[in-house]
Amino acid sequence: MSKFFSKKYAALTPYTPGEQPKEREYVKLNTNESPFPPPPSVVEAAAFEAGKLQLYSDPELLSLLEEAANCFGVKRSEIIATNGSDEVLEFAFMAFCDKKHPIVFPDVTYGFYSVFASLHAIPYDTIPLKEDFSVDYRDYVGIGKNIVIANPNAPTGLCLSLSEVEEIVKSNPKNVVIIDEAYVDFGGESCVPLIRKYDNLLVTQTFSKSRSLAGARLGLGFANEKLIADLNTLRYSTNPYNVNRMTMAAGVAALKEKRYYTAKCKEIAENRAYTAEELKKLGFEVLDSKANFLFAKTEKVSGETLYKRLKDKGVLVRHLRGERTEEYNRITIGTKEQMQIFLAKVKEVLEEEK
Repeated sequence: MSKFFSKKYAALTPYTPGEQPKEREYVKLNTNESPFPPPPSVVEAAAFEAGKLQLYSDPELLSLLEEAANCFGVKRSEIIATNGSDEVLEFAFMAFCDKKHPIVFPDVTYGFYSVFASLHAIPYDTIPLKEDFSVDYRDYVGIGKNIVIANPNAPTGLCLSLSEVEEIVKSNPKNVVIIDEAYVDFGGESCVPLIRKYDNLLVTQTFSKSRSLAGARLGLGFANEKLIADLNTLRYSTNPYNVNRMTMAAGVAALKEKRYYTAKCKEIAENRAYTAEELKKLGFEVLDSKANFLFAKTEKVSGETLYKRLKDKGVLVRHLRGERTEEYNRITIGTKEQMQIFLAKVKEVLEEEK
């Protein structure tokens, strides 16, 4: 770091994104992107707006918020749109957390939570997942702190039920509960309808996974009008043009393509079930994921070795270092053909390890 770098950030450990290698073509199963492109209507909407890039985007995001309100059955004032769901998550950490209002989250979860807390000098605690990697909702009941839980969780893919989430929210009325639903469309149950019932609930979703727009960077937050107003105070204080013209148009078009995306989510779920079953036949332990990825390990080869050997063979998966996760790999679910290639390469590695 330079001599000018502020000491308040000197100890910060930044988030590490998944690999985006350029040196060769890979079967890319490491960053939970959709294997399917957006439908033509989405591409065309973004392309049309590309011809107007000399103009600022609408800071009020009216067309996007109106379409999202219709889609999710909420009011426009109960939604915020952001540059990826990471931005609304950071806004929430900034708006609702400080030294007097710490936050808690699982010990194995999305890595950005601890980064946001450290970046903004927010005290935080982690609560261990159960031995089977599930979140025990009772650990969060009446805890009296702000809470963020990914549901389905990452990298495990395991879910809390809607009733369990509600119990957490209901029992912490003086604290904000953030439910990160980045993967909810692949098998979870959204708690967006609960925002009308509880004024301390914030639900975040992304267009990166189920709506094939990872490269566009678009996220949504759903909450009581007053919470959304708080988040918008930060949005207008940092970057009121946070969603560009092309992304906003793509988002509006994507929300109108429910049939297309529902079919693709179903296909991914089918490929997930197929891959999980094949891995189990090979002796893997595979968690019951409700996301667009699997979390798996085998005693036949270490997690790190499997990751490296697959990479050598042209298949990228995500190896997450950590005391509880080092033997596992997270495998994004792609097309049926991609998963067949992945399984074939796994078999090659296992044969070579004999």
